[in-house]
Amino acid sequence: MRLSFASEQTRINHSKSATVSLNFSFADGPLYDFTAYTECKELPEQPLYNGGMLKNHPPENFSSIAHFSTGFYTPAFILHNLTPGTIYCFSIWLKIEGANSAHVRASLKTENSVYNCVGSAAAKQGCWSFLKGGFVLDSPSNLSILFFQNSDDRDINIAVASASLQPFTDEQWRFNQQYIINTERKRAVTIHAADGSGDTLQGAEITIEQVSKDFPFGSAIASTILGNLPYQKWFVERFNAAVFENELKWYATEPEQGKINYTIADQMMEFVRSNQLIARGHNIFWEDPKYTPAWVRNLTGPALQSAVNSRIQSLMNKYKEEFIHWDVSNEMLHFDFYEQRLGHDATLHFYETAHQSDPLATLFMNEFNVVETCSDENSTVDRYISRLRELKRGGVLMDGIGLESHFTVPNLPLMRAILDKLATLNLPIWLTEVDISGKLDKETQAVYLEQVLREGFSHPSVNGIMLWTALHPNGCYQMCLTDNNLQNLPAGNIVDKLLKEWQTGEVTGHTDGHGSFSFYGFLGEYTVSVKYGNRTANSTFSLCQGDETRHVTIRV
Repeated sequence: MRLSFASEQTRINHSKSATVSLNFSFADGPLYDFTAYTECKELPEQPLYNGGMLKNHPPENFSSIAHFSTGFYTPAFILHNLTPGTIYCFSIWLKIEGANSAHVRASLKTENSVYNCVGSAAAKQGCWSFLKGGFVLDSPSNLSILFFQNSDDRDINIAVASASLQPFTDEQWRFNQQYIINTERKRAVTIHAADGSGDTLQGAEITIEQVSKDFPFGSAIASTILGNLPYQKWFVERFNAAVFENELKWYATEPEQGKINYTIADQMMEFVRSNQLIARGHNIFWEDPKYTPAWVRNLTGPALQSAVNSRIQSLMNKYKEEFIHWDVSNEMLHFDFYEQRLGHDATLHFYETAHQSDPLATLFMNEFNVVETCSDENSTVDRYISRLRELKRGGVLMDGIGLESHFTVPNLPLMRAILDKLATLNLPIWLTEVDISGKLDKETQAVYLEQVLREGFSHPSVNGIMLWTALHPNGCYQMCLTDNNLQNLPAGNIVDKLLKEWQTGEVTGHTDGHGSFSFYGFLGEYTVSVKYGNRTANSTFSLCQGDETRHVTIRV
């Protein structure tokens, strides 16, 4: 690898929408810049944060870094006095020579550790690609090296430009999260109280209560919830969305060919309907052969195609318009059971047929290790985007981005940077299976869960969050919220804390001299009571996303 550094020159200016135009300062630091790019550009854009710590700080040439033995040169930045706990957001533009394309990974080496991937991008020859990521150190570092390498260490030239490294304290990061919550998840409301003649009523007593939330926040459920009234009560008191953990998967509904049984799924759907929950459909197909029915694994050619067609028609006709989403071909970036046997267009057929069967459902591409890390080269953010675009070019109505979110140690700036890139596609983004590895103790799980949930809820492009915490007698997949007696574990305490924080409690007050009362509320459905003297009027209103104040007039 040999270094070529692009000097500053006239750039193409980029426009930002109101939701991402946050690149200005407040008293204690910058507001986070959500800008990201997924198109290869003729010229690199200007650096975010005007370069931050890397302003006027060109890269160096280094060889044999971090166990390199090739002797190739890599672009690298020398960083001094990095502190643990500080959140470092990194971005840079890349261009390569010597290959048409390459997966380039940014890595960080300190005195004591190597952070294998702090950001990645699919770089190309002849145009500039945007890499965005970040890192948080475990221990202080007096001298660190931020360097770049392609995945197979081919001898290619890497050019870099418009590098930026912006630090945020934990307090600044939390401020930025709250800023987005206040602007994206809440809205101003003014209640006007008037009498029958339209005259304003000063001093009227106002009581407001949020009765439902707009943001979908839910969990997986399993057949264990059936007949378990305490568990059902616990669930519906917290969540407004559900997903069946395994009960819709092909191996569950048709373990033997032709013997289709939806009894358990039907009973779970009755629970969903009776409690006015929304539900995700998971999943139609799973590309991992380990979770494909044994009898399906033995089929080939027309017999396999016939079984696939029957599966889609049976499932989709049975539950048409019942599920808001469908994970159509689960984990297709890591596995390809059906495409190996039915050809490269097999996935296209799945999505086309699913859309025809249930045109109102949002079809998702559900995958792991997209937002959790950038070290898994099967599912980097650019590879996810490339596969999604490939399906769209084939005519697929790809409507949703599903990020499983099975974390061990979250890298928050990397997580946010990946969400930023995915947000450029203007599709709904859901965190679909959130949990923290069971290899960690329960207290650590809770700490990391709070970090992930706050990051998801405070990103303007995330439309919903689902936990993967279905309760079983022997525990959960990786992380439980409660024990078998429904007593909270540390992770459950975090969920309850955030649920309370992310809802509008009872709001009370009196109208002012203009007969008005104002407050900020989370999006959702509300009841309002206005009492004036011996007269009382009750009403309801919806609070949906909008930049303007929502005005509600109540006549008493």
